[in-house]
Amino acid sequence: MLQRGRCPHAAPAVAGLLPPEGAPPPWGGPAAGVSPHAARPILKSLFAVAAAFAIPMANAATPTTCDKPVYLTFDTGHMGVAPLIADVLARHQVKVTFFLANERTKTDGASLDDVWAPWWKARVAEGHAFASHTYDHVYWQGDLPGGKFRVKPSAGPNTGKRAEWTAEQYCAEIKRSATRFHQMTGATMLPLYRAPGGKTSPALLKAAKACGYEHVGWSPAGFLGDELPSDKFPNTKLLDQALRTVKPGDILLAHLGIWSRQDPWAPAVLEPLIVGLQQKGYCFATLDKNPAYRDWIATHH
Repeated sequence: MLQRGRCPHAAPAVAGLLPPEGAPPPWGGPAAGVSPHAARPILKSLFAVAAAFAIPMANAATPTTCDKPVYLTFDTGHMGVAPLIADVLARHQVKVTFFLANERTKTDGASLDDVWAPWWKARVAEGHAFASHTYDHVYWQGDLPGGKFRVKPSAGPNTGKRAEWTAEQYCAEIKRSATRFHQMTGATMLPLYRAPGGKTSPALLKAAKACGYEHVGWSPAGFLGDELPSDKFPNTKLLDQALRTVKPGDILLAHLGIWSRQDPWAPAVLEPLIVGLQQKGYCFATLDKNPAYRDWIATHH
């Protein structure tokens, strides 16, 4: 959302620049070929014109609250396009919410390792928001007797290995991302998380809430399609679909790199999507501004 603010009134500052009666003009006195008395009417005219333009510009620059917000979110990925995404967001002054897991990167590292720590710290400085995506990108696969869950990590040392976890173990996994994020940046995540693949059950969501984390999915039109095969879902099709179907209040989902997509979604779709939605009067906000999560964040942050 646009931040409320005030621009300084330009007219008093401009008027204050006029030299006192009898003083030489800023660029010199008679030696410059213009006497102080002859220069003063010229200066008054110039400053009057400047003031006339400055006041409307100051008023026009006053931000207004946007009534058509959308909430763009990014899950971690192979990070190959992460710098390009950051450039687009900065260029258009768009703030998003990142969901962090420690996933394998194209440089044979991991998205939350020391190599990427400065990148995350820079995003904090830009004013983005952050939440957990479970540390090892752990998929829920089913509920089990005794309040346990069948899970399967897709990152980390136990990639692809099924396990049975208690609610406490699942909560600890969510918190691992928050802990690592604080180690990297000194900042604190929102008390929100997104389950990999959006796969959950009522019991899983209850367990996460019990340890302080509200789950965030995405809107039907907010699935931006960067996970889909590019031969069947080319970027032009995905862009057109999003511009036609996204509506105010939607939570949008994309990733910081998808291994299986041959034609990267970002920045090819990201930038025209941002521009197109802004032209329709939409603005972008982080999830702490979303009415569905504001109260939860206020009581659990």
